[in-house]
Amino acid sequence: MQAQVGDRLVVHGSVVGENGKEGEIIEVRGSDGRPPYLVRYEDGHEALVFPGPDAIVIPARSGSARQGS
Repeated sequence: MQAQVGDRLVVHGSVVGENGKEGEIIEVRGSDGRPPYLVRYEDGHEALVFPGPDAIVIPARSGSARQGS
């Protein structure tokens, strides 16, 4: 998985009926755009995230998603 500042991180819910979380990547701490990412969620909460296979990155300048690998 690779991302840039300004991209959106979407983590899908892992249980049926559970909502996912979406936030803006405000800092990339790994090399070459790799995790971990500092993410700011819509409620203002910030967290250091190591995304799993249930997460995708939506680039800031296009609508297509980059899948985790």
